[in-house]
Amino acid sequence: MTPESIAGLLQPYVAGAPQNAGWPRIHAQLAVYLELILKWNARTNLTSIRTPGEIVRRHFGESLFAGAHLGPCATLLDFGSGAGFPGIPIQLLRPDVAVTLAESQGKKAAFLREAVRTLALPTEVWAARVESMPPARRFDTVVLRAVDDMDAAVIEAAARASRQVLLHTTSGQPAHPALEAGFRLADPIPLPESNQGVLLIAHRI
Repeated sequence: MTPESIAGLLQPYVAGAPQNAGWPRIHAQLAVYLELILKWNARTNLTSIRTPGEIVRRHFGESLFAGAHLGPCATLLDFGSGAGFPGIPIQLLRPDVAVTLAESQGKKAAFLREAVRTLALPTEVWAARVESMPPARRFDTVVLRAVDDMDAAVIEAAARASRQVLLHTTSGQPAHPALEAGFRLADPIPLPESNQGVLLIAHRI
């Protein structure tokens, strides 16, 4: 896909993002990123979504939507990054943020290193479980999207977040007790072009 076609598909997701974010650069980098995903996905199951347009909408768009709602942030942990969502699109949108991609599966972590190298990003790849990080290591923001064992992940994410947790979830899902205890939950924000998807933001009290 061309950067221009990617830009068209992303419009509903980035309405709230800064218009001076350097969109031509972002769209060009996303085009390179998309080609890399498609190449690796042919031999490694990075994502079950195979159609380029759906990858742009579901993965790139929803990731940038989270990035547009990030607010002030110096450090961010993408918990269970998989193929780099939402961390890599957020890094492209917010080059001022020190992003860490945590992914314990070896093949996916190898892909993340290749993506970071290809896109010339300063992003760190943590190729192990988040639980194995030094206990004192914390981040302004922790983001979670489609991780395994979400309940356990939210508990660990809450412990690592010094300011906020951003969670892609579905409407009607109850908030996790770990977030209800030490955080103030904002009203869920509906994801564009999704029937039930929402972005849940929990601010540390």
